[in-house]
Amino acid sequence: MPAVQKPMRYGHTEGHTEVCFDDSGSFIVTCGSDGDVRMWEDLDDDDPKSINVGEKAFSCALKNGKLVAAVSNNTVQVYTFPEGVPDGILTRFTTNANHVVFNGDGTKIAAGSSDFLVKVVDVVDNSQQQTFRGHDAPVLSLSFDPKDTFLASASCDGTVRVWNISDQTCAISWPVLPKCNDVVNAKAICRLAWQPKTGKLLAVPVGKSVKMYRRGTWSNPFDLSDHSISQTLNIVTWSPCGQYLAAGTINGLIVVWNVETKDCMERVKHEKGYAVCGLAWHPTCGRICYTDVEGNLGILENVCDPSEKVSSSKVSSRVEKDYNDLFDGDETNSAGDFLNDDAAEIPSSKGLVNDDEDEDDIMLAVDRLRQRSRVLVDDENSVDAAVLKTDLHKEEGEEDQAGCSHSLPRIKPQRPFYDGPMPTPQQKPFQPSSTPLHLSHRFMVWNSVGIIRCYHDDQDSAIDVEFHDTSIHHATHLPNALSYTMGTLSHEAVLLACESADESASKLHCLHFSSWDSSKEWIVDMPPHEDVEAICLGQGWAAAATTALLLRLFTIGGVQKEVFCLPGPVVSMAGHGEQLCIVYHRGTGFDGDQCLGVQLLELGQKKKQVLHGDPLPLTRKSYLTWLGFSAEGTPCYVDSEGRVRMLNRGLGNTWTPVCNLREHCKGKSDHYWVVGIHENPQQLRCVPCKGSRFPPTLPRPTVAILSFKLPYCQTATEKGHMEEQFWHSVLFHNYLDYLAENGYEYEGGIKNQAVREQQELLMKMLALSCKVEREFRCVELADLMTQNAVHLAIKYASRSRKLILAQKLSELAAEKAAELAEIQAEEEKEEDFRKKLNAGYSHSTTEWSQPRVRSQVEEDAEDREETVSEETPEPHNHEKNSFRSANSSDVPALKSGAVFSSSQGRANPFKVLASSKEPAVSVNSTRSTNILDNMNKSSRKSTSLNRAANNEKSPVIKPLIPKPRSKQASAASYFQKRTSQADKTEEVKENAKDSSCDTPAVCPQNSESQRPKTGFQMWLEENRSHILSDNPDFSDEADIIKEGMIRFRVLSAEERKAWTDKAKGDTASDGAEGKKRKRVAGEACETESQEEAAKDSLDLSKKKKAIDLSTNQKLSAFAFKQE
Repeated sequence: MPAVQKPMRYGHTEGHTEVCFDDSGSFIVTCGSDGDVRMWEDLDDDDPKSINVGEKAFSCALKNGKLVAAVSNNTVQVYTFPEGVPDGILTRFTTNANHVVFNGDGTKIAAGSSDFLVKVVDVVDNSQQQTFRGHDAPVLSLSFDPKDTFLASASCDGTVRVWNISDQTCAISWPVLPKCNDVVNAKAICRLAWQPKTGKLLAVPVGKSVKMYRRGTWSNPFDLSDHSISQTLNIVTWSPCGQYLAAGTINGLIVVWNVETKDCMERVKHEKGYAVCGLAWHPTCGRICYTDVEGNLGILENVCDPSEKVSSSKVSSRVEKDYNDLFDGDETNSAGDFLNDDAAEIPSSKGLVNDDEDEDDIMLAVDRLRQRSRVLVDDENSVDAAVLKTDLHKEEGEEDQAGCSHSLPRIKPQRPFYDGPMPTPQQKPFQPSSTPLHLSHRFMVWNSVGIIRCYHDDQDSAIDVEFHDTSIHHATHLPNALSYTMGTLSHEAVLLACESADESASKLHCLHFSSWDSSKEWIVDMPPHEDVEAICLGQGWAAAATTALLLRLFTIGGVQKEVFCLPGPVVSMAGHGEQLCIVYHRGTGFDGDQCLGVQLLELGQKKKQVLHGDPLPLTRKSYLTWLGFSAEGTPCYVDSEGRVRMLNRGLGNTWTPVCNLREHCKGKSDHYWVVGIHENPQQLRCVPCKGSRFPPTLPRPTVAILSFKLPYCQTATEKGHMEEQFWHSVLFHNYLDYLAENGYEYEGGIKNQAVREQQELLMKMLALSCKVEREFRCVELADLMTQNAVHLAIKYASRSRKLILAQKLSELAAEKAAELAEIQAEEEKEEDFRKKLNAGYSHSTTEWSQPRVRSQVEEDAEDREETVSEETPEPHNHEKNSFRSANSSDVPALKSGAVFSSSQGRANPFKVLASSKEPAVSVNSTRSTNILDNMNKSSRKSTSLNRAANNEKSPVIKPLIPKPRSKQASAASYFQKRTSQADKTEEVKENAKDSSCDTPAVCPQNSESQRPKTGFQMWLEENRSHILSDNPDFSDEADIIKEGMIRFRVLSAEERKAWTDKAKGDTASDGAEGKKRKRVAGEACETESQEEAAKDSLDLSKKKKAIDLSTNQKLSAFAFKQE
């Protein structure tokens, strides 16, 4: 098999890094420019032992329990291994030592320095020193002869010298390297190496090849090179057996040769192309550790592993058995012949058989394989005897020339026929915001509620639970006798889980600290051979995913609920409120990519699945690192490349990237560990980790707050910046619609503020587009605006002399008005249908509120008396309630049908308001009829009154407590509030038995707070007869109103303004007359006023329809008219 390259990990800070193994191969030892020497048990060791040896460590070597390091204070220091205890200074230089190496038995070290000197020092007695002088520039590298006779050195002076250790003389010198004045300016560090055991050859990396010098004669019998090498070689190292040589280049390529055959066995490319500056071959197996100039550490597995040839017979027999199981027993022997050692390992058997025997065996094997044509069909990868024979003879000739019949099989002949993308190992399950399991001190979870820490050592094993808000619960210390490995935390409970042991089953343990009874804990054992892999908590429920591909639901009190199957092995889970998010493996990924799927379920009363196993988008060659919900309930996740993505409910439940954590990291090895996301205020809470992917438990990490930024193009420009801001605001306020749809309470001012900001941004972008003559773009922007913002855009276009643009915007305004009318008509039909369903009890009290023995007449009389008695306000309250007459067009026209109850007076708590939506509909219909009538009027007064009304009574933010409410109340935060007088008159209307009173009526003293007639209403009253005469087939009032609106808009602006002024004058006279009648008093006047108000409301109860093209043209002409 080819070598397996594991993903690299952070080892040290940026700079030159070296690596070596200990004598047994149990530890990987590295040193770097951060001054630390680290001892890794494996590449996955996230808590290596570290020794700080100085400000910088240039080189290290390990032998016989002695660790030697070249430090930035110009010394070579020795430490005990693995304790790391300082054991003295071996030698000093006037500048930094660049390289240190041990001899074969570990009794001496050699060190080369930038002061041109090479020293050989006895490890036990450092007074025994030898100094080698002769280089004219800093020394780059050194290598001991295995027989301790010679010492090789490379220098910046361009020479490679071989020294005789005994007499300190130079035996030979080769000027083969490029010259430079310092190590930092050298193109390559030229780490040369002697062949182990025999010392027969000296390998020197020169340019794009490795020069091999023979011991004693110092001749250059051959060089090793490969076509894949495009940059200078930096370092070489030998396998312990001395048969293979590995080399690394300055562009990250690692090449392995068989020195005897001169064949290239492996070619591995660094995943990011950094220069390889450290190479070490494992002393007992085919493993190579390497480091780069950015401080990263990597491993190659199965590099020319000798165990493959030794166990080849066992492998072939096992393959033969598996292959035979596919067929009947009649042709088993022929399959076994084909899969025997001679056929399966043709390259390794050459030289043991002659050509005739080999050819006969191959032909026989191919014939027997083709006998199975009914099962195995030929394809492009089918075996061909001629090809096998040709390759066989070619390889035999090459190996005969090399004179090596016992060499290992080459990788190329043994590689499988498939040479496409390789499968990616599946990511293991994990808990969000937790640190790795192998750590003795780790975080089990860190979320917006609190922190769970786990401590495990030889003496004690415990769990500490800490809450950010101590009013939820006090800190708790728990024993960990069952070795819990998973934990999560909510406002209600702590949930823990452990894997199964030898005799104990996997357990799920819940501490329900919010329970009102005395029993706070419950434990559930999983069935045999089923382990918990992931857990999460929601509001009133707990979930556990197991190895049996099952997801088990429990109530927070311990009652087992639904159990359902998962489509694949779970990766992670998260819960919030009634939502459960599950990420699992939906298949096998290739070329480093994970193939993940996501399910999103709602576990409330109406259970439903929102995401049905959709693919989870990840950055290329990344994996999932965090999964959770924002504090407002929006699913989010983070991948290993630092991309934060959020569910966009407003775009079909797609995933939108909202932040790139790598942009906030200062160094390449730094990361951010996410602990929580908030949408209001917009905060990404995470822990900065220097040189690691996760923080230590001590000292307590600090939480940083990062901002969100959507990846829009050209955000440095004004246009791109405003586009990013607009969609940023839209995305981060989608949760308000979700809360409204699911019956949660929230502050209505947040939505209004967001809509206001979005419309301001759209107007700014429209103005910018107008300046650069992008009128088509202006219409596209206006399509995103509300109806009122389009009116402002029409004004801006008219004043900017953009006549065509103003016409297009006028047409767009008419279309929006028509759409709004259709929506309102549908809502009215739906409300009428509900009224018919509730006709039998809509005017009666509820069953629980009053005794059933009371008659309907008595109830209505009592309600009428109570309501009328409460309808008389004091005179000084008139101004407080006068905001109802303000222009309602300032409110964005998004939804309709909302009513606010007044805070004044006492309403009948047992009264069922059956038709409470009618007044709101009439108000909205009036607004929709006046598309351009009052374009030039100031609306500051109404806006200030609306703000005052909103400040008097604002909803309470309770985003996690569901509260069922009607369709009216869910949209109430988008509209103006009603006065108490209007609400009370609605109750009078509902209790009245007279069928002619279909609309609210007010008494004379409240005439000032009534909504005045508009110019259109007065025009319609006078021209109703003409409309009916021209259209005798009109029987419905709605048709009359629609035709009237069309005719009214055809009038000139002066005529419409005259009607508007007339309406204002009549309203004023009616108000004065009302005050006079109040002084005179009389019930007849009150009745007359109620009839007039009923007529007005009847006229307003119908909706308009879309206007035709000719009307649009006249509207645009109106827009162009100068004031």
